[in-house]
Amino acid sequence: MSAAPAIIYYGDDFTGATDTLGTATRAGLRALLFLQVPDAAQLRRAGPLDCLGIAGAARSMAPSEMQAELAPVADFFRSSGARVLHYKTCSTFDSAPQVGSIGVAVRQLREAVVQPWTAIVGGQPNLGRYCLFGNLFAAAGSGGEVYRLDRHPTMSRHPVTPMHEADLRRHLVLQGLADVRGVAWTAAAGGPAALADAMTDVLAHRPEALLFDVADDAQLHTIGAVLWARAQATTLLAVGPSSVVQALAGQLAVAPAAPAAVAPARGPVFVLAGSLSPVTARQVAAARSFETLWLDPVELATRDTAVLDRIAREVAARLVAGRNVLACTNRPEPAAAGAGRAPIDARALAQAGGDLLARVLALAPVTRVGIAGGDTSSLGVQALAAWGLSYLAEVGPGASLCRLHSDDGTLDGVEIMLKGGQMGSVDVFERLVHGTGADAPAGVPLAA
Repeated sequence: MSAAPAIIYYGDDFTGATDTLGTATRAGLRALLFLQVPDAAQLRRAGPLDCLGIAGAARSMAPSEMQAELAPVADFFRSSGARVLHYKTCSTFDSAPQVGSIGVAVRQLREAVVQPWTAIVGGQPNLGRYCLFGNLFAAAGSGGEVYRLDRHPTMSRHPVTPMHEADLRRHLVLQGLADVRGVAWTAAAGGPAALADAMTDVLAHRPEALLFDVADDAQLHTIGAVLWARAQATTLLAVGPSSVVQALAGQLAVAPAAPAAVAPARGPVFVLAGSLSPVTARQVAAARSFETLWLDPVELATRDTAVLDRIAREVAARLVAGRNVLACTNRPEPAAAGAGRAPIDARALAQAGGDLLARVLALAPVTRVGIAGGDTSSLGVQALAAWGLSYLAEVGPGASLCRLHSDDGTLDGVEIMLKGGQMGSVDVFERLVHGTGADAPAGVPLAA
């Protein structure tokens, strides 16, 4: 690597990784997201970077899988010359000892840096995530009511990693981080000197990690100034959502990039919605420019070749006819309708979504695609013959539109939006079709 980036980050799912990519690019950093640890040829093609991302799927992995996944990331960082290694988590820190363990990630990656303690940034205000005295609060959807995480209507009932503990220190202790000390928001509110003094006091106890409260964006700037000063002396591991890069970018970028609007799609759009979130359900209901194709999640999760081929042909036929298609695994139905059905393997369902996406794009090349759902996005993009993503524009909060980089000419240049189940405005799929600029047609409601 000829010129070392300042920051290397690993995203524990693809939607979060693209959110960080967008955060870095909008802040004025030269950034590119690789779909695996890049080789020398890919680094040459990328050119000079301030922020280099690696998209992964550790959030859906068991501890042994995570160790195998993250070992090459640690090796790459050691040889890179970068100053900060960022393990990018979901903004709600959803994880558990047996799946997506943040504790496992810290233990695997901290040997790659010199600083003996790990920085954990606890909030991301632009997404409605706030950490106060160690406790995480999150809005329910874009601009929705803010709840303590263990009382959040969705995250407290997450099908894979339900968040029953709002205190992130206690949450991470359960994942093997024995001593996580908090740095209260009141210290950051006093400016860099006050925060540095508070850190010195806490570090005297030699904790494994420091959890930084975040109440607003101004505090992120203060946290970034103090962490970057530390990183100049010795390399640092930082854990948290895209707010880690948001905090550090103020120390690195000359000026933020001018906001870019999403242009209207140049042809039919295909969206795959694999999220069970009620936020995504509302977005699907608002997607009036699409033909909705309801998928049986139990049938799809079998990954039966004949089933996948049949669905792909049906989707492709509609796309070739010029119609936008939204394929969704979460059909609204009365509660009793699902009684007695076999439980769904969430990972197998996400993998099947990737299989379906690859088949659809082989049959009906399109210029713009959307995927909803963290695991569906991660495993869906992994099914494509691509090596990188660059940021184009923001479709909505936490929903980035990116350009796909591939050696396959039919995939290279495809525009793809990846979003988590909780992310994006209600009209995010309409924005994907009609754009977000002044040329969006009248009558298309664009959220603020």
